[in-house]
Amino acid sequence: MNHIVTVQDAVTAFADFMEPTAAELDAIEQEIPLILAEVDLLDAQIVTLDRIPNELDARRISRARNRVLAARREIANRTSAVTLPGGAA
Repeated sequence: MNHIVTVQDAVTAFADFMEPTAAELDAIEQEIPLILAEVDLLDAQIVTLDRIPNELDARRISRARNRVLAARREIANRTSAVTLPGGAA
């Protein structure tokens, strides 16, 4: 006779370990400005999918691209400012 076993224990056994760590949450929080800027760019691009972009649409997309680039630059500058121990002099 074959026993039918649920996998509930196997699925929930590692639930505590599947939560993001404080460091991972902090890293996500640091990237929120970039995420929001990319969402704005995507929104601006979606608006123009079914029509020819006019001057206002082009400016909106351009401003959104500039915000994405500024957010990426800010993150890159922030991470490059962090010094790692044991670096070369």
